[in-house]
Amino acid sequence: MNNNKIKPLIFFCVLLIAAGCTTGPNSAVDAGQTGLSQDLFASAEAPAAVENTPFVVAVPPASAEEEETTFTYPPEGVGPESYPQGINPLTGLPPAQASLLNRRPVIVKVENMPRERSRPQWGLPQADLVFEYYIEYGDTRFSVVYYGQQPEQVGPIRSARHVDKQLIQMYRSFFVFGGAYPELYDEMVQADYGDRIIREGPNTSPALFRFEPDQNNELMVNLGLLEEVYATYGMDNSRQPLQGLAFNPVAPQGGQPASRVYARFSGAVYNRWDYDPQSGTYLRFADAQNDVNNVEEVYAPLMDAASGQQVAMENVVIILTRYYQLNGAEVYDIPLQGNGPAFVARDGQIYAARWERADQEMPLRLMLDNGKAFPLKPGRTWFELMGESTQQSVVEEAGWRFVLRMP
Repeated sequence: MNNNKIKPLIFFCVLLIAAGCTTGPNSAVDAGQTGLSQDLFASAEAPAAVENTPFVVAVPPASAEEEETTFTYPPEGVGPESYPQGINPLTGLPPAQASLLNRRPVIVKVENMPRERSRPQWGLPQADLVFEYYIEYGDTRFSVVYYGQQPEQVGPIRSARHVDKQLIQMYRSFFVFGGAYPELYDEMVQADYGDRIIREGPNTSPALFRFEPDQNNELMVNLGLLEEVYATYGMDNSRQPLQGLAFNPVAPQGGQPASRVYARFSGAVYNRWDYDPQSGTYLRFADAQNDVNNVEEVYAPLMDAASGQQVAMENVVIILTRYYQLNGAEVYDIPLQGNGPAFVARDGQIYAARWERADQEMPLRLMLDNGKAFPLKPGRTWFELMGESTQQSVVEEAGWRFVLRMP
């Protein structure tokens, strides 16, 4: 590592450095030293001010009688407490249809492993937010939040985990999933959001359907047809308060170059995000084979099965939080309440920030050390939920590497 090439960003919090990695039977989580190297957090130099070119977006009409309008971003951006009419509070952009904002978001539980069966997934590029987290035995899974778009095919759908309870409450959403541990399922059914969880059943077709590529019988969902399910079961699909995120097309000062961001969850699941200046997005690359001994990571582009395009996000956020192991088994809960360190990558820069969530029904917030909201780039955001003892280092030329360490 050459620390002279890259002056690391300010880190505002001392993390736990003595906690070890928790593993279970046949787990592929890496072994090794835990903690964060404090010499990576020397003083950062703010980049030169960026010229504010007007950022104008088209806003779809609210009804057939109205015409399309435009919205010009103000210099201060939008959010986190209020948003202009027609702007999605989860992306800072207009939705595909104005009427989509007059309803609840939908969270779909999407599979990531085994790679030969689950990839490429359907519908990830149309998500507003994606939360990826470690589940067990080296695997991760996605909780995908849809609000501004309704793709016709999302999946493969898989079972719930404890962290999904937090996400459903955060976004007051519906939740489409394939099942759960009996104890977790009972808890979810009995919760105040229990009438908003949707799994395959006699009255869920054709919204939930089976798809068989390569003889794999996969569960999928057509989000545009879920209204029929809501109506059948009398589900409340009214608009919800979703304040919390701030957006600005102009990147803040104080970042460090980040042409690549690595998030290694285990020897089976490791990801890389490459910044593409032409599109202004981070392109997702995923593990192509196991690397249990941490010898050679082999990557392949993560594609969208529907469009054939590589998955890309405007923002990539590393959240450091505690993983709680339940009942001595490799089953984890991630409460996501309180606050903790975060790293936000946008526009080829990475920033130190903090995540906050003071109340169960509040969406996640991202804050700067001065108490102001961190401005995401308008667009989609992928959250990598990693343990609070996660290792962080600068690698290559402007590459930032995060290796999961628990708790």
